[in-house]
Amino acid sequence: MTLDAGGTNFVFSALQSGKEIIEPITLASHSDDLDTCLKTIIDGFNQVKENLDGNQPDAISFAFPGPADYKNGIIGDLVNLPAFRGGVALGPMLEEIFKIPTLINNDGDLFAYGEAVAGMLPFINESLADAGLSRTYKNLIGITLGTGFGGGIVVNNQICQGDNSAAGEIWLTRNFIKPKTVVEESVSIRAIQRVYAEQSGEVEAISPREIFKIANGEQEGNKQAAINAFEEMAVAAAESLANALALVDGPIVIGGGIAGASRFILPKIIAHLSGCIYNLEDQGMPRAISKVFNIDDEEQLKAFLADSEFEVEVPFSTKKVVYTKEKRIAIGVSKLGTSTAVCLGAYALALDYLEKRNLYKESV
Repeated sequence: MTLDAGGTNFVFSALQSGKEIIEPITLASHSDDLDTCLKTIIDGFNQVKENLDGNQPDAISFAFPGPADYKNGIIGDLVNLPAFRGGVALGPMLEEIFKIPTLINNDGDLFAYGEAVAGMLPFINESLADAGLSRTYKNLIGITLGTGFGGGIVVNNQICQGDNSAAGEIWLTRNFIKPKTVVEESVSIRAIQRVYAEQSGEVEAISPREIFKIANGEQEGNKQAAINAFEEMAVAAAESLANALALVDGPIVIGGGIAGASRFILPKIIAHLSGCIYNLEDQGMPRAISKVFNIDDEEQLKAFLADSEFEVEVPFSTKKVVYTKEKRIAIGVSKLGTSTAVCLGAYALALDYLEKRNLYKESV
């Protein structure tokens, strides 16, 4: 059983074999009243159970806003759900009531995990296999562009939560454009609106969708200011991604509502990652060690898949081994859609937990 938790509504559902098996149930969240809010969550999952035709769910798994102690299922002080201030043991409560494992995680983490198990990583690895190449990718950096700048990390095909449930918090990295601020001040809906207003001189705030239409020539407005709004955001995001790439070394997948403007965002991100950074002797070096390819572009996908493998001799031996000389990283927009990726990430996390628990039981 799963839940899409928002400040206005909670949407409950159930998945089996990776597919939704009931019609989603939407209930008002009552975000300012803890007692009513918790009873709504219980009621929502009870309604899901009633729609399962007598089948018993194996687990509850869903995304919930942070800050939180996700490993222990405790939700902290939330902006959109103020009733949870002070720390609420949501996971343990649900486990006590429904008698099944309950897993709660950050939506950015689950987005990355969903793309790792069913979206971006399978697409990359299947494409490589079809091209006759032996290399595979097991790591992934997922970012979401929307109200804020969300992130998640997958390492060796496993979600990386961190020791304090605080991994993937890319929004907290330093802002390349405004160094005294966090990067989210330049990578968010409000940032696009701010830059467009500053450069166009328009006083009335308009939505990022409208700004995209202006940039795309579909709506009247200051086209260059609209393009600049997305490109400035892309540069700020790119510098944070450069730091993440230096540590994680994995493909990048982009989700969130603003990802729809990828035609203005991805080229600028790649240009920044393909640029230089300098040492004190003014010697330039690549900003990203690996060459970055936009795999949503057919020609760049072909270049990414081009064979760079060849055999080298093992010294003092007759054997040869495969050598992949060029380091390559793929970047692209979500293959699943953000909501679907989050949902499948939650589902996959539950399956992984149940499998490990069963293996542990068998071993003892």
